[in-house]
Amino acid sequence: MTDFLITLLNIVQMLLNVFWWIIVVQAVLSWLIAFNVINTHNDFVRALWDGLGRLTEPVYRPIRRILPDFGALDISPLVVLLVLIIVSGYLIPFLQRQIATAAYLG
Repeated sequence: MTDFLITLLNIVQMLLNVFWWIIVVQAVLSWLIAFNVINTHNDFVRALWDGLGRLTEPVYRPIRRILPDFGALDISPLVVLLVLIIVSGYLIPFLQRQIATAAYLG
């Protein structure tokens, strides 16, 4: 049971890392679109932009409701990245240590 839980936490950590990269790619893509380096008239760029938006918007929406309105500045990706860093860097390793300790003692 202990190995299963640790493996499950490792899978969750990998998925959080993938989601972290999705947010980073979306941020870079938004800057490239904003500075007109690439445009959404390209089918690939439009499909990539829409796909990334569909993945991230359900996570951003509740955070945007809580945060004050900063106008054109959207800091919800930064908040999500901060939460991902805390969960991936501190919470998951803490849980893994607790599971390993419980298995060792019990």
